[in-house]
Amino acid sequence: MNTAGGSFNPHEGIDIEGSITSLGAITSSGSGSATTAGIGYTAGAGGVVTQLTDKSTAVTLNRLTGAVTMNNAALAAAAEASFTVNNSMVAATDCPVVAHASAGTAGSYLVGCTAVAAGSFQITVSNVSAGSLSEAIVIRFLVLKGTST
Repeated sequence: MNTAGGSFNPHEGIDIEGSITSLGAITSSGSGSATTAGIGYTAGAGGVVTQLTDKSTAVTLNRLTGAVTMNNAALAAAAEASFTVNNSMVAATDCPVVAHASAGTAGSYLVGCTAVAAGSFQITVSNVSAGSLSEAIVIRFLVLKGTST
């Protein structure tokens, strides 16, 4: 950021340490590659973990964003499995967002965050196909920080 003479160039990057408070919207816009910059976490903020034993086994990943590779145990047609993501960065007022990101049969799973507590959240995976599936799907998550006040 160039602040010499009191000027600000919006085409240069801004590095901020600490919090940003806005009374209006925070948006990402521009031309060229800037139009795809988006708003989110930067490289290094996330992590990965692999689920052991079965599809109901808890995992631990203390990051605000990441990926869980599920165990490839069978999940019967119309069945669901829930597991806990232990995460010290999660508050009871936060809103984890989850998605089936890769691996497995596309369109055969529904995933959702079904509970949130201080230090953890729960993901439920449903098999919406007509048959049993034994796939190690990858679920991505990000935590939107929330408050009740």
